[in-house]
Amino acid sequence: MTWDSSLSSEAGPYKVLMKRGVFTDAARGDREIPFKFYAPVDHDLDRYPLILWSHGFGGNADGAGFISRYLASYGYAIAHLTHRGTDSSLWEGKPGHPWDILKQVKVPRETTFDRMRDVPFFLNQLPDWVAEQPEFAPFVDFSNVGMSGHSFGAMTTQVMAGMPLPDREGNLIDMRDERFRAGILYSPVPIAHLSQLPPAELYGRMAIPLFHMTGTDDASPLEPVGYEHRLVVHEHAGHPEQYLKILQDGDHMVYNGTRGKLSANPKREEHEQLIKIASLAFWDAYLKDDARAKAWLADMYAIRAR
Repeated sequence: MTWDSSLSSEAGPYKVLMKRGVFTDAARGDREIPFKFYAPVDHDLDRYPLILWSHGFGGNADGAGFISRYLASYGYAIAHLTHRGTDSSLWEGKPGHPWDILKQVKVPRETTFDRMRDVPFFLNQLPDWVAEQPEFAPFVDFSNVGMSGHSFGAMTTQVMAGMPLPDREGNLIDMRDERFRAGILYSPVPIAHLSQLPPAELYGRMAIPLFHMTGTDDASPLEPVGYEHRLVVHEHAGHPEQYLKILQDGDHMVYNGTRGKLSANPKREEHEQLIKIASLAFWDAYLKDDARAKAWLADMYAIRAR
């Protein structure tokens, strides 16, 4: 893609193959981490970068397929994790609407920490799995990795980027994984209310380039707060290369590709197109070192939201 002339939300030149798997962490009581892996096949690439995707509260590895299929068609591998304890098993098979059920769920702090621990464990296990997949094995570049996620998954990305997480006693735990070069936060999650640190110090510890995406209707589905509360993460992020995109009339579930309890959004197709192009530009800039993509990104989103 040439960022100065041919932006497109259409699929790229490569066919996309999807596979599923499950990793089991014996050190955490045989905790399972199911995953879904997208990658290009029938291509002319020497190597391609790897991106991890972390789902929102009550979600699973099947969310946000429209983003990952698109990215894979342009030469990326994307691995979607399912985090047990904060996934769709909380509401599946139960009477009532999922959001109504989730509003009643209290997530123990240790469950949140288990979710965060899933990420480095998964990344440690993935090379062995990839080595057994002949379609992917020669191509996945494990030295060139990005992290992304929606809502609770955005918070997971923030932690991997360096934001400390308070435990039940209020101690701040640093779980940063330095293997991630950059990240995208779809519906960032502020956590300053959980910590005694000022926002500048809390979010200032995030030490990688980040793209923050939200929308004017991106209120929390579980709490009565508007999208504006998400902007504090961008405002105080520590790394100097931060980008912000605010979708006009964009709501919380547009990044997941499903509607949840929200009514139909007439701008859904338009928003999905914008999300795909902006995401590809960011990853091209930071995982493929594409100077034109970085210049386009900086012009569009580094200074102000549009």
